[in-house]
Amino acid sequence: MIRAYRETYLSKAQSLLGDAFDYAVNVFGVPGDVFVKIFIANPICTRLENGDPSCVAAKNGIEIAAEIIADALGEKKQIEIEPRLGRSEEYWIGWAVAYYQWYSDRKFSEIFKIYSFDDLKVLYHPLHEADISKFVEITEARIKSVFPETNLKRIRTAYGCSQAELAEMSGVGLRSIQMYEQRNKDINKASAESLLRISKVLGCRIEDLIEK
Repeated sequence: MIRAYRETYLSKAQSLLGDAFDYAVNVFGVPGDVFVKIFIANPICTRLENGDPSCVAAKNGIEIAAEIIADALGEKKQIEIEPRLGRSEEYWIGWAVAYYQWYSDRKFSEIFKIYSFDDLKVLYHPLHEADISKFVEITEARIKSVFPETNLKRIRTAYGCSQAELAEMSGVGLRSIQMYEQRNKDINKASAESLLRISKVLGCRIEDLIEK
């Protein structure tokens, strides 16, 4: 499976976003749902999605939170140098969301479309001591309920061809295409040749067809 960026930066990205959420809410006094909105709208969000070393490795969560708040609300926050002790609910939210973004290579905006800040706070108590894979499992199920169409169906529909036309142009069996779109057959396990043929017809990358 394709990840958002090299795993080398994952731990730092998790602690960075965890601290950013913690400080934004508990030190700077910005409500969690408000911080989510201004975070998604800020260029820092895209840089974190890509594991940009100049952002992940060169900044800390306090600086990130202060910069995002200043850009969005015009409020320059005094940066508290001393680290906060312990791990708050808000820290866990940033930490867990950062992991899933890396794991799935989805945009933060997609993740926060299926979760409100309050939704994530509800998950804190049952999940904060569990393995992160449990959060991934729950989030994957919610993603599929909100975004029920497979990537193949979404791209094929946007391209404007029927399943039969795609089968004829790609040489991949119609039944296989139907089963991929219905999730009765895992497109992630399709042969590289089949994926290449489909991607060439639809003008997309093989990676775009893979289900995350």
